Amino acid sequence: MSRINTNVQSLIAQRVLGQNNKSLGQSLDRLSTGLRINRGADDPAGLIASENLRAEKTALTAAIGNSERAAQVASIAEGGLTEIAGLLNELEGLVTATANDAGLSLEEKEANQLQIDSILQSVDRVSSATSFQGTRLLNGNFDYDTTGVNAEVDSFKVNGAKLDFGGTLDVDVVVTQSAQVGAYLLSFNAANIDLGTGSSFVFEIAGNKGNRELSFASGTAIADIAAAINTFTDVTGVEASVSGTGVRIESSEFGSDEFVSIKVIDDGSIVAAADGIHAYTANDTDVALAAIASTYAAATNGLTDNGQDVGATINGIQATSKGTTASINTDFLSVEIDLTSGGAAANSQNLGAIAAFTISGGGADFQLGSNVDIAGKVSLGIQNVAARTVGALTHNLSGTDTKVALSDLGNGSDLNVVDGDLSGAQKVISQAIKDVSSLRGRLGAFQKNTVGATIRSLGVSLENTTAAESAVRDADFAQETAALTRSQILVSSTTNVLGIANSQPQNVLSLLG
Repeated sequence: MSRINTNVQSLIAQRVLGQNNKSLGQSLDRLSTGLRINRGADDPAGLIASENLRAEKTALTAAIGNSERAAQVASIAEGGLTEIAGLLNELEGLVTATANDAGLSLEEKEANQLQIDSILQSVDRVSSATSFQGTRLLNGNFDYDTTGVNAEVDSFKVNGAKLDFGGTLDVDVVVTQSAQVGAYLLSFNAANIDLGTGSSFVFEIAGNKGNRELSFASGTAIADIAAAINTFTDVTGVEASVSGTGVRIESSEFGSDEFVSIKVIDDGSIVAAADGIHAYTANDTDVALAAIASTYAAATNGLTDNGQDVGATINGIQATSKGTTASINTDFLSVEIDLTSGGAAANSQNLGAIAAFTISGGGADFQLGSNVDIAGKVSLGIQNVAARTVGALTHNLSGTDTKVALSDLGNGSDLNVVDGDLSGAQKVISQAIKDVSSLRGRLGAFQKNTVGATIRSLGVSLENTTAAESAVRDADFAQETAALTRSQILVSSTTNVLGIANSQPQNVLSLLG
């Protein structure tokens, strides 16, 4: 049966041709863009996955850039510190040379002082001039802001702290073990020692710096014995003071590295048989005595008392301690806290909780992670290295403990090399070298371990994320070229079929003669 009004075969051919043209167009799209997914209709779920992966790739790329920028900032800061370290070494040489008092004229000392003044100015100039895009790096801009510093905290350093946006961080210390010095009391039961006829009281004292042997005649005042011991404090690490009718001998510093050793060479047939060497109770600042540790006659083999480091936790983390200083170094908080108060370590003796201080802001924050949150951020504290702050310590000047720093080596100051305290000057320089070296070490560790490891890790993540995104979105050219060839053939054949289907109704004309 033949009909001409409705050519069903032509309609079928048109439909199939349209499908084949669509398939051909899709193959052409994919081959021209290189993407399997060009629009949501191609693969709705795949589009969502690929867009999320693309966002992660963008964030990872930016994080790698941030890390490289952080390394550049640290490199510039470390470069300035390298120059300051060289200047400090020059200072060390000048102070040591000027200490050769008998071999130098006043003019030479004054010339050395001029050099020192010039070096101090250079330290300040470098600390204020070292910058990155106009931001000063070594003048305290990237140090942390703190408030509410407890009176029981002598000094502290915040090396790193992660703060939420606009937030603060309380630093709390719990002292669990007191800091102690090594200490003994030489008891004589009188203001002067009383020995047998023609005898001398001879003993050896030792500390972590060295030892000395001392000899005293009968009738020597215990105050003179203490003064004689203090003459050698710099070479023994031991100091003495009068305590009642005895001489208290203790290490000049606190901590397990410190000790006091007493060895009696000759007790001088001391008259008061009850006299002897007493050990202190656990709290070495307490004058209360434990039982006698040894008589002088029995102390020929020596007695040794070691100090003790403070024990503490900081914000719930067990601290590493040295002497009276407790420190922690975690991803979220890195601080060093000295609990010494007025040189007596009274606060590191007191067991219990201390609300040390509050970190309210500051520091150098670097976004090294792809996610903008506190876990992806690294914070670094860069302290001021100007001459007025670097090398700060407590030094005894004219019998008074005084806070000094590198600037006190300047002309007319207490530690100048013309008529000042050269021993104190060298101690300040040594502390300044330690401060600068420590900061350089932290910056180096930040560059090598934190930034370097982060860049490598982010690079691997970027590779894997890119591979995942490519697997979802990119076109497989082998597959698409095969599909293109198939579609081209089908379009050609369908076009021919459509032509045949369109011509088939013409057969009706033969019926009309």
